[in-house]
Amino acid sequence: MSTLNIGLIGAGRIGRLHAEHLAHRIPEANLLAVSDLFVEAARRCAADFGIPQVYQSHQAILERPDIEAVVICTSTDTHPQMIEEAAAAGKHIFCEKPIGFDLHRIDRALAAVERAGVKLQIGFNRRFDPNFRRVRELVAGGEIGEPHILRITSRDPSPPPLDYIKVSGGLFLDMTIHDFDMARYLIGDEVEEVYTVAGVLVDPAIGAAGDVDTAVITLRFGNGVLGTIDNSRQAVYGYDQRVEVFGSGGCVVADNNYPNTAVVSDARSVHRDLPLNFFMERYVESYVAEMRVFVASVLRDEEPPVTGRDGRIPVVMGYAARRSLDEHRPVRLDEVE
Repeated sequence: MSTLNIGLIGAGRIGRLHAEHLAHRIPEANLLAVSDLFVEAARRCAADFGIPQVYQSHQAILERPDIEAVVICTSTDTHPQMIEEAAAAGKHIFCEKPIGFDLHRIDRALAAVERAGVKLQIGFNRRFDPNFRRVRELVAGGEIGEPHILRITSRDPSPPPLDYIKVSGGLFLDMTIHDFDMARYLIGDEVEEVYTVAGVLVDPAIGAAGDVDTAVITLRFGNGVLGTIDNSRQAVYGYDQRVEVFGSGGCVVADNNYPNTAVVSDARSVHRDLPLNFFMERYVESYVAEMRVFVASVLRDEEPPVTGRDGRIPVVMGYAARRSLDEHRPVRLDEVE
């Protein structure tokens, strides 16, 4: 069996998740090293998942000729530079979303990937969720006729720490960016225009930090489909992740995932346990699936299914959504440079 030698850059929460999967659930992956500026985090990750080598600097990973690919799980502002450096070192690249904040730096990174001839996959894991993948299959197969309306609901169980919000790029580039990618994926077409209404309804401190915590975004696709995305930083009942596509010949709905299928019926009500509480539980299998596909794409010399372009477009959508909110008008994506 062919295997791919991998180095992990970044040993925070998402880095540890990928480390576990690479070490224990993807036999074609050979995780050789982990790096983190906070070297203790890298040491803990290595000890927990049996990674042979620990570094503080990611350059040590890039300099190793036996490492063929890297998984980038550092802060978003570092992603474009990390991609450039990894491409220059001839490494194939899996990079967590978003690909970056600055479109010019993103373009420079994508050009570096193109010059080096390496693979790049962006970590939009929800494409690999079985529920949403089945919705896409049904839409693409014409099972609901021509799609007319897309509805995406994405609500977190609680807001992230305020320190994180301040460096996250804001709701649209941190949270909604997944939904922007899902919109393109599910409909199979590009969004041309967005219109945003949003507010601070959960925590005034989020507004004081310059962000919003509640938003509704309408989308107009090139093929005429109309879409809506609604986001909240806090749904008291848990992680709310639902999708509906309505078409000329029917409708397909993907509901939340639950920890079990038990439903209680009594004299007062019919009820069940709350949905899975957050992305680490809800999307764990999609994280495994996306990484398995990345490894296979490199080993088979195939283009990964979520490309650098797929990473860039949701960033453009995020900036268009923010501009729409600020200027109180619909914004076309081609207005964003």
